[in-house]
Amino acid sequence: MIKVLVVDDQILVRAGLAALIRAMSGLDVVGEAATGEEAVRLAAARRPDVILMDIRMPGMSGVTATERILAAADDRPPKVVILTTFDLDDYVYNALRAGASGFLLKDTPPERLLAAIRTIAAGEMLFAPSVTRRLIETYTRRTDVTARPSRDLAALTAREAEVLELVGHALSNTEIAGRLCVSEATVKTHLNRTMTKLGLSSRAQAVAFAYETGLVTPRRATV
Repeated sequence: MIKVLVVDDQILVRAGLAALIRAMSGLDVVGEAATGEEAVRLAAARRPDVILMDIRMPGMSGVTATERILAAADDRPPKVVILTTFDLDDYVYNALRAGASGFLLKDTPPERLLAAIRTIAAGEMLFAPSVTRRLIETYTRRTDVTARPSRDLAALTAREAEVLELVGHALSNTEIAGRLCVSEATVKTHLNRTMTKLGLSSRAQAVAFAYETGLVTPRRATV
């Protein structure tokens, strides 16, 4: 059973998401929160597997709530999925750096939302490559984003750096395996070692890191 915490300050959105999730077998809503503060408390008390986190809320934002939840988590931290309207929220890139595992658009069709919850609970990439590129490429152009020193990459083997670069281009493990002519298991091993060496906790952070170090160069987003 996948335990889900739903966080949104709009009661109709929150109730609708919770009702949809409760109607599906294998998924269980263990709590609903209207604020970031409440989300932090419920995450500690209910230990959800996945948190659907609204990014813009009065008081504590979804970014701050994400940081506090993950900082307080044990060896099995929840997967935090940011809920956004995809109008390029000011907080989205910061959410990536805080450890969020991906994004869901608030107008995501119900069947895709449910599939996304299962996908993220399994530790896989949540967002589509096109969404990843637009978000990352936009926010790495921000003047207040501090680049990580490129020497951090020196800790990686050549193959690990190659895998990280392809992750930065938003390729899935299957696509990376095909590109490098290796198995998906091998790709996962390289990525896990890379994330451990760099102190990253999610694939989303790995994508951000690839851009911050210049391993991947932002391109002009296409419409």
